[in-house]
Amino acid sequence: MACGVLAGWAAFSIYLEQKYEWASKVTGAIIALVGAMILVNINVIPVQAPAYDAVWTYVIPLAIPLLLFQANLRKIWNESGKMLVLFLISAIGTVVGAFIAFFALQKVVPEPEKLAGLETGSYTGGGVNFAALSAKLEVPGELASSAIVADNILMALYFFVLIIMPTVAFFRRKYRTPYVDELEKSAGDSNENTVADYWKRKGISLKDIAFAIGTA
Repeated sequence: MACGVLAGWAAFSIYLEQKYEWASKVTGAIIALVGAMILVNINVIPVQAPAYDAVWTYVIPLAIPLLLFQANLRKIWNESGKMLVLFLISAIGTVVGAFIAFFALQKVVPEPEKLAGLETGSYTGGGVNFAALSAKLEVPGELASSAIVADNILMALYFFVLIIMPTVAFFRRKYRTPYVDELEKSAGDSNENTVADYWKRKGISLKDIAFAIGTA
């Protein structure tokens, strides 16, 4: 049941994103994430289920190389210097924040040293880091689940702020938004929102799918 509800809600979130302008600004990922958390808390889907383990074990590791296939290596090479500096600054901030949180909450939360490691890994390397550290540090299942919920709630709010910023007139006036500009230009005079236009049908064959998944 959990698998069916999650798949259905994910599909509905994508539909909302491509159908309504407000949803395209929020993004389907945020809608799916927040909706799933609500469904868990009102006991529509369980806190733990084999479907969740399948996502962590198979879907996420498979998705990483599929996403990397879209990477523009030339652009990454040209911009890697700036990106590396920004990443290092943010990583240092994450580590400092983890130390502060550890000393502030060590008497309040269980096994704070493991939680600090989990969240530091997550915020510097994403969900795959979180999963790997959870296994390596042998974090109890209930504690890992609580950490995931806290992580996802904060990340949902954080992503929402980042996604909304390019749509605010103040930021559009003060800062360059080349990606948004290019996306809007490519959309042209289409009546669809830019998200729907980006995800419009593209030619793809069974061989393409087989090679992509097989290589991943």
